[in-house]
Amino acid sequence: MNMHTQLHVEQATTTFKDKKRHLWLLGLAVPVIAMSGLAGYQFGPKKTRKLFASFGPIFLHGVIPALDKFVGEDSENPPVEAIAALEADPYYARIVKLYIPLQYAANLYGAYLASRNDTSVTDQVLLGTLVGMVNGIAINTAHELCHKTGRLEHYLSHLALAPSGYNHFRIEHPYGHHRRVATPEDPASSQFGESFWRFLPRTVIGSFKSAIEIENKRLQRKQLSFWCKENELIHGWAMSALYHAAMLSTFGRRSVPFQVTQAAYAVTLFESVNYIEHYGLQREKKPNGQYERTLPEHSWNNNNVVTNLFLYQLQRHSDHHANPTRSFQTLRHFENAPQLPAGYGAMILPAFVPAWWSKIMDDRVVSHYQGKLDKINIYPAARKKMLEKYGDHDAVA
Repeated sequence: MNMHTQLHVEQATTTFKDKKRHLWLLGLAVPVIAMSGLAGYQFGPKKTRKLFASFGPIFLHGVIPALDKFVGEDSENPPVEAIAALEADPYYARIVKLYIPLQYAANLYGAYLASRNDTSVTDQVLLGTLVGMVNGIAINTAHELCHKTGRLEHYLSHLALAPSGYNHFRIEHPYGHHRRVATPEDPASSQFGESFWRFLPRTVIGSFKSAIEIENKRLQRKQLSFWCKENELIHGWAMSALYHAAMLSTFGRRSVPFQVTQAAYAVTLFESVNYIEHYGLQREKKPNGQYERTLPEHSWNNNNVVTNLFLYQLQRHSDHHANPTRSFQTLRHFENAPQLPAGYGAMILPAFVPAWWSKIMDDRVVSHYQGKLDKINIYPAARKKMLEKYGDHDAVA
């Protein structure tokens, strides 16, 4: 850093103060809250066990939306001149990385309780949802880390993904999804008229295949075979396999329902957010066959401050796609980006219920494109139905 740049950064630091600097620690509250629920399950009255075991979904789908509504929105953007200083401040990166040991502590505690002889299968599943909440948000931790350039951050990303077994995300997301976002070719961009339950297998299978293809091409450029020691996908899969083997060895077969549930719930939660983020949005294809560059209008955004604190401002998704390496503390709000009616926490349950989701979002998508249905990323199987519903009879014919 030269003297001029250093002076510029120092001036920015003195003029801009991050009002949420200490509030970002709320991101670490999720595993702590989960462990509190696990402690309540272990030490509380027997009649309250299921309530404590169920606190993951209650917190995600009830408490966070209520807090979002009560606290409201925050549209403050860091000034451009402050971004370099914010990016250089190690405090924010430490918060992200500290999530991982807390995540693993919650997983160990949950697996221990699930493996006890007096824990019913129902309770094992409920405990799985509580810890699955932690691991679902850990995929977002991995998301923050996977966009960094350092090798350490890449493997910490894999470490956060190991409990859910979703390690291919580390490869596919930055090199696949970010290249194809808001196009019909992207398995992680949900389409207009596509229910979440149709999207889920499409994105899980499609993203897995995409990651293999991306890593294989990278290795071919280095004249290496897929099955070589430099294959990062294999590294990630090995980390996940070792994790689950160690958990099975430590806690035995009684922990299996818990482990299956936590991984399934974590992936479902994360992919529900993927479903929400780009529903129906589409980049325009130019005459040369290339898509226009990704713009703020190609992501659904929301500024509810509580969810943003818990999810490293993932809801400022437009800026993330415009600047993938930008850290969470510097992401900006765009007034011209399409806005969700509520935060992610409040939108996940509607996403699980197709009729409810359609009622909330379909008119919003059509309105965003001013009724021009040819601009919408429409699910092929629902195309005729959606065109008839919104009056484009010529397109149906």
